[in-house]
Amino acid sequence: MIHPTALVDPAAQIGADVHIGPYCIIGPKAILHDRVRLLSHVVIEGCTEIGADTIVYAFANLGGPPQHLAHKGEDTRLVIGERNTIREHVTMHTGTVLGGGLTQVGSDGLFMVASHVAHDCVVDDHVVMANNATLGGHVHVGSYVFMGGLSAVHQHTRIGRSAFIGGLAAVTKDVIPFGSVWGVYAHLEGLNLVGLKRRGFSREQVRDLRSAYRLLFAPEGTFQERIEDMSLEFAHSADAMEIVAFIRADANRPICLPRPD
Repeated sequence: MIHPTALVDPAAQIGADVHIGPYCIIGPKAILHDRVRLLSHVVIEGCTEIGADTIVYAFANLGGPPQHLAHKGEDTRLVIGERNTIREHVTMHTGTVLGGGLTQVGSDGLFMVASHVAHDCVVDDHVVMANNATLGGHVHVGSYVFMGGLSAVHQHTRIGRSAFIGGLAAVTKDVIPFGSVWGVYAHLEGLNLVGLKRRGFSREQVRDLRSAYRLLFAPEGTFQERIEDMSLEFAHSADAMEIVAFIRADANRPICLPRPD
């Protein structure tokens, strides 16, 4: 169903059972897959693809050009997965040529009012971004991450799987998988135990993660020595080894640490 007040370019690719509400604007390079619902006043710009069963609320702008001084109008892309809920005033921008030309958002996410996904970001599945949560360019957010309201992630930062970002936190360093960070300048407060419980992690998995966390951030030895000790002692734990792999994947990136006592 396309409302008579909507402006839909004839070149746009529209799937089956798509709902386009009043005053929406759909550009010529948009691709809307089956059963996408745009409620009203939604703007879809640029080379933007939206996966099936995604619902977009009023005044969201998807596929706008990146806020980057080097962007000169090139045809870069925004690809959004399936079954997302994108609430009012959300913005998601296309990539930049320098960043690979693609902003990618996974499936089954919830993007609350006025949250923002910047150019060249990769957002995995089942991510929740609360009101006004913001990603700078080139950020990678792992699956099942929860970002609290008014939190912000600095460009090029990595957020590991199942991490929790507290409200108002300014994240300038990488966050380990399963970590929980708080504070105006975000620091680790421990593991995201609530998220682990909700996702059905077993008691043994949580026990191993807590022990590995204590070893990783113990006062003895150097950080590199503790990573090596952790990789040996917890080689049986896929979750603990995911933290090790995350840290080793980009040794040049600083990570969020607990506050010193």
